[in-house]
Amino acid sequence: MSRILVADDEPHIRKLVSFTLGNRGHEILEAADGGEAFELARAERPDLILLDVMMPVMTGYDVLDRLKDDEGTADIPVIMLSAKSQQTEVQEGLNRGAEQYICKPFTPKDLVLRVNELLDT
Repeated sequence: MSRILVADDEPHIRKLVSFTLGNRGHEILEAADGGEAFELARAERPDLILLDVMMPVMTGYDVLDRLKDDEGTADIPVIMLSAKSQQTEVQEGLNRGAEQYICKPFTPKDLVLRVNELLDT
């Protein structure tokens, strides 16, 4: 299966996402802040990154910008996860290079569908 980086500063969200995707056979890497997310992405080169918008150290948008500017990580698909569900926020994430934007709260079923879409599984 695929390696997925889950970056969210809320431990319960990180655990829910990791549990849901881990139970479907994916290898899960976890980051609790934007700085850790960027470093893990560069070091581990996951197949997909789930990135919260509001995180300490670096926002998800800042991480996304740095990922897309880095030759080693520019091609990794990113799904933004956020409680910020206004259309302007969604468009901001997509304009910066995210493939998808999932608004919290989300269902595990929707999460799995979206991940599978990007990973073609």
